[in-house]
Amino acid sequence: MAAPDEKQKPEPSVAAPATSEATPAASDDVVLIGGPTSDGAGANVLRLREGRIETGQIRNMEQGKPIVGEVVTLRPRKDAPNICDVKVEYAPKAAAAPKNRPAQVATENYRNNWDSIFRAPRDKQLPS
Repeated sequence: MAAPDEKQKPEPSVAAPATSEATPAASDDVVLIGGPTSDGAGANVLRLREGRIETGQIRNMEQGKPIVGEVVTLRPRKDAPNICDVKVEYAPKAAAAPKNRPAQVATENYRNNWDSIFRAPRDKQLPS
């Protein structure tokens, strides 16, 4: 115990060295892994990114099956293994905006050929 008239020196603080294995800083894209999907082939998740909360599922990729959604790499956090930082490996292109007109299903060339096949013969007229 120090005497009352002596000044106490503050204890030096020790900072942990920065390493690559340190807990990652809070990411802008994180996933909370929940319970299994109804078919048991994946897990239900809550995803926080860009200020929105989204629900979804994660599943393993399988050879020969189409990719639905994004391909991501999940890196679990040391302090909470069911919370993972997300790295997007592949994101499909956004669908084109719908146009305000119906799809064009017949070209001018198609219409011309239709007339040449199905019109009435020139020398024979339909009875009136």
